[in-house]
Amino acid sequence: MTDFHLNERKMKLSKRLWLYQVERFPLFKTVPLLAVFSAASITISAVLADRAVPGFGAYVTGFCLAFLVFFQMRVADEIKDVEDDRLFRPERAIPRGIVTLRLIVTLGVGTLFLAIIIALLYGAGLIWLLLLVWLWLFLMTLEFGVPRWLKARPIAYLLSHMAIMPLLDIMLTGIEWLPHGGPHPALWLFIALSFVNGCLLEIGRKMLAPQSERVGVETYSGLWGPAQVSLIWQGLLALSTVLLIGVGIATGDFIAVTILALIGAGLAAFVARAYGADPSKTNEKRIDAAAGLWVFFCYATAGFVPLIL
Repeated sequence: MTDFHLNERKMKLSKRLWLYQVERFPLFKTVPLLAVFSAASITISAVLADRAVPGFGAYVTGFCLAFLVFFQMRVADEIKDVEDDRLFRPERAIPRGIVTLRLIVTLGVGTLFLAIIIALLYGAGLIWLLLLVWLWLFLMTLEFGVPRWLKARPIAYLLSHMAIMPLLDIMLTGIEWLPHGGPHPALWLFIALSFVNGCLLEIGRKMLAPQSERVGVETYSGLWGPAQVSLIWQGLLALSTVLLIGVGIATGDFIAVTILALIGAGLAAFVARAYGADPSKTNEKRIDAAAGLWVFFCYATAGFVPLIL
């Protein structure tokens, strides 16, 4: 252990927690994405049903619950990955001693009570949708009782874990539709978009340059190779584009959404092709950024173009 790491351990708790969030739950990226995601979910539910958008409190509720659940997902990942991190990623915050797993789990448990209070204060049965999300998160943390089977099947692992995104979106859109008895039938397009975008994000962050790969750490670039994973990512991008256009058709904004979707998808596909042709460290960072920006762009387009027009 270096003197630098020893000095990190001697920092005040507030500074160590700040360092943890920078590395493992970066607020500067997470907050804007979750703000747009939660707001778009609530707005699109109202627009599809031709209802007025709900009040400011609904949007605050949506953002707070999305933020808390995403932090809980990070805590669940820390629990699942604690042994792999110790063996193969000792530079991460917990194995190098910046914070302890017990502390992060304690914070995660605290957010459970906070989320319950928020859901109960909002009412309308929102607590039941929150519990549904937590049930899936609990099963994910246990690897559905078959960790070896899942790890041997990366696609099944990806799909089973990304299934939490539609459930989260059902909860967020429920903030709008629960008081009215049910969702609009076309809302499935937006929920499917969330599932595909979750896969895009997950694969995008595990598309590495060859020199970034390491033994014991599973990545999609290591599994399929840079060229093939680039094609798979572009296929998901195309599916996400189609679903985004479908949302535009459902809201009556086909032309505007289609133009924006094709421009955004074209730029993202350009980055993916560059990574496939040259999986350098630079292109590794660009594809990770492109995945996040595309998802942000999707929700901004789906949720706010109907309001602007």
